Amino acid sequence: MKCPKTSDRATAPRRRFLKQLAAGIAASAFLLSGNFPVHAETAGLEKEDLKFGFIKLTDMAPLAIAYEKGYFEDEGLYVTLEAQANWKVLLDRVIDGELDGAHMLAGQPLGATIGFGTRSDVITAFSMDLNGNGITVSNSIWKQMKANIPHKDGKPVHPIKAEYLKPVVDKFKEEGKPFKMGMVFPVSTHNYELRYWLAAGGIHPGYYAPHKGDTSGTIDADVLLSVTPPPQMPATLEAGTIYGYCVGEPWNQQAVFKGIGVPVITDYEIWKDNPEKVFGVSRAWADKHPNTHKAVVKALIRAAMWLDQGGLENRKEASKIMSRPEYVGADYEVIANSMTGTFEYEKGDKRSLPDFNVFFRYNATYPYYSDAVWYLTQMRRWGQISDYKSDDWYMDMAKKVYRPDIYAAAAKELIAEGKAKAGDFPDFDTESGFRPEQTEFIDEVAFDGTKPNAYLKKFSIGLKGKDVVN
Repeated sequence: MKCPKTSDRATAPRRRFLKQLAAGIAASAFLLSGNFPVHAETAGLEKEDLKFGFIKLTDMAPLAIAYEKGYFEDEGLYVTLEAQANWKVLLDRVIDGELDGAHMLAGQPLGATIGFGTRSDVITAFSMDLNGNGITVSNSIWKQMKANIPHKDGKPVHPIKAEYLKPVVDKFKEEGKPFKMGMVFPVSTHNYELRYWLAAGGIHPGYYAPHKGDTSGTIDADVLLSVTPPPQMPATLEAGTIYGYCVGEPWNQQAVFKGIGVPVITDYEIWKDNPEKVFGVSRAWADKHPNTHKAVVKALIRAAMWLDQGGLENRKEASKIMSRPEYVGADYEVIANSMTGTFEYEKGDKRSLPDFNVFFRYNATYPYYSDAVWYLTQMRRWGQISDYKSDDWYMDMAKKVYRPDIYAAAAKELIAEGKAKAGDFPDFDTESGFRPEQTEFIDEVAFDGTKPNAYLKKFSIGLKGKDVVN
């Protein structure tokens, strides 16, 4: 089954017509024979032809697999998948209705809803994955960092902390040179993870001040962070425009394969099992198409289950699918390097990291309110939220954007249909939407999603309480 290319706008309707034609022929045969078929229940869908957007990253896999394995069609949906130029274009097209939904940064629905950047109500009922990002530095920066890193058996001891980068950054400052790094979008996980890692090592990543019209994120910064689209990261690093970046796969491993940089840490080592991408739709679209939305979530849940089943075979197959130009368009070997449970740091230093990409295990697809709260705390920490907000405000925003009720309805239907088991999901009757306190961060600062302001007070670098950027 071939995935539609961006320019092939008629593919989904044509496939729907062919499937309906086949169903009609089969139905006619049954009628002529005197046997009456039981049709699959697809009534109630408000919209069947759908167009979803994505960015060329391996964590778009649930969309690709839901398409390739026919899970969308099982729900009566005829989907076209389109790669987007960047995260802003993707979000704008969802808001404008040009896309029915999209693979999104977890911070995008939250950022849009609170009005940082484009203001619009966007929701998510499906978390696409855990982990999947890394921080890469150029060869020259790695050479300078390496002298500060403890070694064992001739190899660097992981996790590699930003405190080993700090002497390098300090030297740049002494020489009056800016130290520049890239991330993919102001409300991206990558931005917050890079900032978290830097701050944990005593390096200030800078503040935003939207109340002053400053959305550069570089106020008081030791390191200047700027936006670079994911596929352009390696070339931008090679050109010397930036000295490092935080991005999803396969663009960290691409730097290794090209010999232009060294991934120093993964987000799994910064915050173990952190939520990464979500599937987002506008709230207006969700309100207008509740049954269609639920059907989409059902298909995506099945795709995520498939990705985490079958051992390495399913992951290898997924890597081949995503290596095609209409999806990620990187070499199979580059994609498979992380998708099959390993990660290569310095060239030749390949280590086992079976949870680098998690799509279904550990309730990865469930949209936890506490995940939303963490992102909101980081927006506040770095000034994207300019002033103090109460704990209740964080809860209200999380519940406005994250919709576990829609997820639960989709999962229950899959269980009733025998396509999933109750044990595959949280206990929907008792689930609060908040994970237990999480402690596995690189700086060992514990996060309790029910106490956002108390969490912010634990950091020496970053806004807290009534702090405002002047």
